[in-house]
Amino acid sequence: MEYGLSTSLPIYSGGLGILAGDYLKAARDLGRPVVAIGILWRQGYTNQYIDQDGQPYDTFAEQNFNDLEDTGVTVQVRIRGEDVVCKVWRCDTLGNAPLYLLDAGYPGSPHAWMTRRLYGGEKQDRVAAEMILGIGGVRLLRVLGIDAEVYHFNEGHAVFAGVELIREKMNAGLSFDHAWNETRHQVVFTTHTPVAAGNEVHDHALLQHMEAYNSLTYDQMRDLGGDPFSMTVAGLRLSFMANGVSKLHGRTAQRMWGHLESIPLIFSITNGVHSGTWQDPRMKEAFEKRKDIWSIHMDNKRKLIDYIEKYNKVKLREDALLIGFARRAAEYKRGDLIFRNTAIIEPYLATGRIQIVFSSKAHPNDGMGKALIARLVQFEKKYPNSVIFIENYNMDIAKLLVQGCDIWLNNPRRPQEASGTSGMKAAMNGVLNLSVEDGWVGEGVQSGINGWLLDFHPGEALSEHEQDEWDMQSLYRVLLQEVVPTYYNDRKRWVEMMILSIDMSRWQFSAHRMCREYFDLMYTPTVNNARNLLAQETV
Repeated sequence: MEYGLSTSLPIYSGGLGILAGDYLKAARDLGRPVVAIGILWRQGYTNQYIDQDGQPYDTFAEQNFNDLEDTGVTVQVRIRGEDVVCKVWRCDTLGNAPLYLLDAGYPGSPHAWMTRRLYGGEKQDRVAAEMILGIGGVRLLRVLGIDAEVYHFNEGHAVFAGVELIREKMNAGLSFDHAWNETRHQVVFTTHTPVAAGNEVHDHALLQHMEAYNSLTYDQMRDLGGDPFSMTVAGLRLSFMANGVSKLHGRTAQRMWGHLESIPLIFSITNGVHSGTWQDPRMKEAFEKRKDIWSIHMDNKRKLIDYIEKYNKVKLREDALLIGFARRAAEYKRGDLIFRNTAIIEPYLATGRIQIVFSSKAHPNDGMGKALIARLVQFEKKYPNSVIFIENYNMDIAKLLVQGCDIWLNNPRRPQEASGTSGMKAAMNGVLNLSVEDGWVGEGVQSGINGWLLDFHPGEALSEHEQDEWDMQSLYRVLLQEVVPTYYNDRKRWVEMMILSIDMSRWQFSAHRMCREYFDLMYTPTVNNARNLLAQETV
């Protein structure tokens, strides 16, 4: 649904899209036979700024897509009683494997609303876009003559591709069950979220109205996705193999969905990030040649401070600890946790001994996310020389932050962070993680060695309030008793931890490792299984 390759191609909202972009760059680097399919969002996601009252607001504008090639190809999808013709654009100039983008918003199209804004509009807008992505995506491969052996559904958004594959096989004479079984041996599925709201469901009445059944019946669609129709459940039931995106998330996803019939065991392939995009090449060279990394880090810190001075009109101190927190504005990520007891943290902010820079975007319809941003902006006003909020978060800002901060703060409620990738990018640049043990962090961060972990509560499950209280106290303890003294009093140890952070992350949490694991652990077994089945049928 989204790909984050560059700010010049603003068709991403956050981590999910940037991960997909990093995957395509790794596939290109490794020469892997991958093509990707997405949507050309004419107005992208949202440009989100802060008004004079400290409230976030959204603006949308038609984008320029100079990195795209018009293939001259069109595909057609039947949606809500109309034949929707989509143009197809190709992008392969941003260091990525080929990406094909379906576009219903070209000049003169009466269906521009379907692909206007990423994750925008009403439910029917979402279903229309997902039909274009899934049904149109399979038809696009047919028009281009690309004979895919494996279809990788990245999140439930792509599920209607499975419906189209079933329809094709039924048109060739197979029964629904036979077509479903054959399709299942071509598909792998990745689920990215243990948060209920992230697992999309649709009413069957809406699907029928939009013609998303694509010639299937209600009973057949219910068998795939239940009633209401769950895109995640359908993705699992359509797949031969399925994975979560960290070891912890794989176990969580199996607990969430493992009771369902007709789904594969959910295992784990931990996310990774594209080092060529996110790691300062000078830092990489200095690490490999055992040169001075501190001077490179300080140069990156000054670049971030200069950017903040230019756009926020505040000059931070380069000799003071700088904490970064930048990610999607979701309530469970608890961006304001560090401010929950101002009596404890205020003396450090008032003196500038601790500086914190935030950047984030909330979904345009997410009132709680916007309220969180507004609270962060209020703290910026209260501590103008030590708390910064950078508006309109994007890939360029993210790169400045993951290279220029001293500490990367991550404190979601467990186990709601499936993976998280911003901390991987920070780690590759010697920025030390200060984190709860959730997502990828438990696989790489060793507290006091290459970063710091908050205390893990060993007892029974806590309520949200109890977990917030526990983690807040732990955050203050680790930050003020371990992180701050080390930063100011033991530079040698800090630099040693930076070196170990880079060493921990450079391969284990790289997109190259991730891409190879998808091929070795999912694609190749799926292809081999399908070929064995075909051989048995032939005999």
